Amino acid sequence: MSENSKLWYLENLNLFNGMDKSELEQIEKQTKMKEIEKGQFLYFPEDPSTSVFFLKKGRIKIGSYSEDGRESIRAILQPGEIFGELSLIGEDKRNDFAQAIDDEVLVCAMGMKDMERMMEGNPGLSIKVTKLIGLRLKKTETKLNDLLFKDARQRIVEFVRTIAEEQGKKVGDEIMVKHPFTHQDIANLTASSRQTVTTVLNELKEKNLLYMERKKFLIRNIDKLI
Repeated sequence: MSENSKLWYLENLNLFNGMDKSELEQIEKQTKMKEIEKGQFLYFPEDPSTSVFFLKKGRIKIGSYSEDGRESIRAILQPGEIFGELSLIGEDKRNDFAQAIDDEVLVCAMGMKDMERMMEGNPGLSIKVTKLIGLRLKKTETKLNDLLFKDARQRIVEFVRTIAEEQGKKVGDEIMVKHPFTHQDIANLTASSRQTVTTVLNELKEKNLLYMERKKFLIRNIDKLI
């Protein structure tokens, strides 16, 4: 991959928006590009937590395994996102895994010490990373509360509401959401079954609260989506 291509990817990472070319060139020198194939793991629980990763192409799922071997998905990341960031707040070993779920996934790795030095020299970046970590910890706490206090239907509906609020665009009184999730992805993210996801989404459609196309939701009235 050419250096121009690598810089292009860096410029399109959410975390580095607003940086000038000289700053991006310095980051480029401190990072390593890696391509991983579908199903390949980037790291496992208990691996040393020594790097931060930037997702440039494809999707990565972040999850963990229960004692009986069941998989729990914490997040499905899109291009432009950072992961492995808990190494910056004292995580010595990974508590989760990172696995490619698309072909030809591109990630960029930066050593934790290099990332810390970069943040020290760039207060704006440091604030962005701090906010990101806080938001992700809050989402994890919310998900745990949902598992404890909400049934599968409530969790699925809450997932639809959340992506509408975070990613949706207003179309009159409705909200259009373009998303990359399959029914199985939604099941993994809400700790439910694929069949339950299909049943709940079809129920919302029958009530004219949700219109579905491939990779799209049109939410008729988000206030009635309960």
